[in-house]
Amino acid sequence: MALLEALGPNGAFAARNRQDVPDVTGAVVAELSLVPRLFVQRAMAALHKAEPLPVQKRADALAEAASIFTDATIGGLTYEDYLSTVSRVSGMPITYVRAAGSVVAAAARDAPKTVEHARPLGAVTRWRASAVRQGHALWARRGDVFAVHAAGNHPGIHAVWLEALALGYRVAVRPSRREPFTPHRLVWALRAAGFGDDQVVFLPTDHAVADEVIAGADLAMVYGGDDVVAKYGGSTKVLPQGPGRSKILLADGESHLDTVVSSISAEAGMACVNTTAVFVRGDPAPVAAAIAERLATLPSVAPDDEAARLPVLRLASAQGIDRAVTAAARGATALSGGIEDLGDGSAVLRPAVFVLDHATAAQAKVEMGFPCVWVAPWAPDDGVAPLRDTLVVTAFTEDETLVDRLMAEPSISNVYLGEYPTHWMRPHVPHDGFLAEFLMRTKGVVRD
Repeated sequence: MALLEALGPNGAFAARNRQDVPDVTGAVVAELSLVPRLFVQRAMAALHKAEPLPVQKRADALAEAASIFTDATIGGLTYEDYLSTVSRVSGMPITYVRAAGSVVAAAARDAPKTVEHARPLGAVTRWRASAVRQGHALWARRGDVFAVHAAGNHPGIHAVWLEALALGYRVAVRPSRREPFTPHRLVWALRAAGFGDDQVVFLPTDHAVADEVIAGADLAMVYGGDDVVAKYGGSTKVLPQGPGRSKILLADGESHLDTVVSSISAEAGMACVNTTAVFVRGDPAPVAAAIAERLATLPSVAPDDEAARLPVLRLASAQGIDRAVTAAARGATALSGGIEDLGDGSAVLRPAVFVLDHATAAQAKVEMGFPCVWVAPWAPDDGVAPLRDTLVVTAFTEDETLVDRLMAEPSISNVYLGEYPTHWMRPHVPHDGFLAEFLMRTKGVVRD
C-alpha cells in the first residue's frame, strides 16, 4: 500500500494523521498524509519568502516536468500504474484517465505559451522594454502565492494551475482526498524538474485546516458545488469553479445526435463541460428517446477495463446518487437511469435521460457527475433565459439575432455554434475565461 506524503517547503513529510484512499470496491490502495495547521502556515510563509525562477528557467522546468510526469516512476508507481490507480480510485474509465494524463503533460509543456493568449495586446511583460519609455501597460502579477483547492472528479483540472507557475507564482495545491495521485505526481515532477521545494507544495489537509491554505495565499482557485460558489462568489481573492450546467440548443429542427450524445457521455459525464440539458424546438420526446437508445449501448464494466465509458462508484455511493436523481426527477418522464451492481462492492452509474414539460423546469439546472440529461421543449419566445448560468452552450440555429443574444449574455461563458460538443476545448480558447485574467493585471509604466 502506497503512502502519499505531503510535499512541503522542506521536502516530503509523513504526517501522523493519515486518511485511507480506497478504490471503488472499498479496498484501500494508499494512505494520504494530512498535515496540521501549523505545517500549512509555515509552508505558505515559505512560498511568500521565495523568489520566482527566471522566466526561461520556468519554461524549461515546466517542459522537463512534462516528461518526468509521463516517464518516471514516482512514489513506486510507473506512469501506467498511476493511470490504473487513478481509474480505480476515481471511478473514471481508464481511456479518459489516459487522455487526461496526456492533457496535463501537454499543459505543462505549453503553459508559457498558453498564458500569452490572455495578455492584452498592448501590454508588455518587462518594464525594461523599450516601449515603456513612451509610457505603456505592463502585465504584472496580482500577487505572489496562488492556492488551489482541487477537485477529484477529473485529473484534467490539474492542467490549469500550471499557468500560475509559468507566470511566476508560487503554488500550493490542496488535493481532493478522492483522487490525490495526480497532484502528488505532478508536484513531484515539477520539483524534480527544477522548481524548488519552496516554489510548489502539495498540502493534503482535513476540512478543519483547508481554509488555512486559502488564507495564506494572495489568490486562490476553489472547486466545488453551489455551496462553494455561494461562499466565495463575492470574493476578489478567490476564483470559484462550480457546476458547469452545460447545455445544447437544437433550434434548427434537426437532432444532431452524434454531437449531443458525445456532449453528454464523453469523459464519462464526469466533467463540468458535459451537457446537462438539451433544449429542443418542438417536441423533445423523439430526441430524448434517440439519446436514451444510444446511451443504452454503453457497457457496465469496471473502470480499468478498456471498454469502460461510464463512471463507477462504491455501491453505497452509487445508490445515494441514484436516490438523489430520483428525487430531483419528480414530475419528469424517465426514459432510462439506475445503477448496475458489479458484484465487487462497486456499481456503474447508468445513463439517465428525462423529458421535461417546459423549458423553465427546475431540473434543467440539476447537474450530476455522470451522463444525466434533461431534455426540454424550447420555442423562440423562450429566448436565452433557459440557457443562462451555463459554462458552455452549443447552439444549432441560423437565427443570428439569437446568436447575438447568446454572445451578449453575461452568465454564459462559452458559445459554440454547430457541430462542436460541449466538451470541446483548445488551449488558445478560454474555458471559463483565461486563468491568467484572474492572476494578472495591467500597470501603467513610464520611464525616462
